Amino acid sequence: MILEIVVPLQKVVATPVHLLRDGWSHYLALLHVREENDQLRGKIAALRETNLQLREALVASGRLQRIVAMREGFETPMLPSEVVGQDVSPWFRSLLLDRGRAHAVRAGMPVITDQGVVGLVTATSEHAAKTMLLLDRQSAIDGIVQRSRARGIVHGTGTDRLDFEFVIRGADVRPGDVVITSGLGGVYPKGLRIGEVIGVSEVGEVDLLQTATLKAAVDVGRLEQVFVMLWRGPTMDLLYGSQDSPSARSDAGEREAPAS
Repeated sequence: MILEIVVPLQKVVATPVHLLRDGWSHYLALLHVREENDQLRGKIAALRETNLQLREALVASGRLQRIVAMREGFETPMLPSEVVGQDVSPWFRSLLLDRGRAHAVRAGMPVITDQGVVGLVTATSEHAAKTMLLLDRQSAIDGIVQRSRARGIVHGTGTDRLDFEFVIRGADVRPGDVVITSGLGGVYPKGLRIGEVIGVSEVGEVDLLQTATLKAAVDVGRLEQVFVMLWRGPTMDLLYGSQDSPSARSDAGEREAPAS
């Protein structure tokens, strides 16, 4: 009788003790799991950061290879510059660069990337330069169709599209054609990519000019770095004055050097 009475009582007394002990063990195990989770989260974050850096390095490596190939194609020295600001209003499209007169940058110098034409430097300070984008409504470039050699003028529209006006007679312009700078006008060197034809307008019987729509070669919304070509054509020298050219500045610096 004593055993029959004691055993149930013992179970009743022991059960809370076992529950408390098991609960404490589970609590300690959860703390350990939480600590491991925190460590794993830290490792995952570190791996993600490393992966991001490796991806950026791959992108930069590919960009550098294209830049090297581009620079080998031109004898003109080019100055790398970072884009620090952008004006994308409907009427004015411009970039602000972190290079200026102190770096031999002058108004009238072309700005490009490995993909093609970006625009033209229009104003400078000692350590900054403003660039009018190819997309600006005031921009106009003499272009030529790479395939058929049809010539025309490329106008900015204030959007990511360009208008290419060309003489109808003898012209052969089709969607997919690449338009490059012709070198005429003394503003841009010959052979820089401007854009690709994505449509050709219909013309009437009395029209002399036809317009094609181009998609700009350079996506200005993704620009991080550009190159200023340290060269200014004769037309730009007439417009901005030869005394502002890098060579004139250099000569003046050499004449003033002994006095300083």
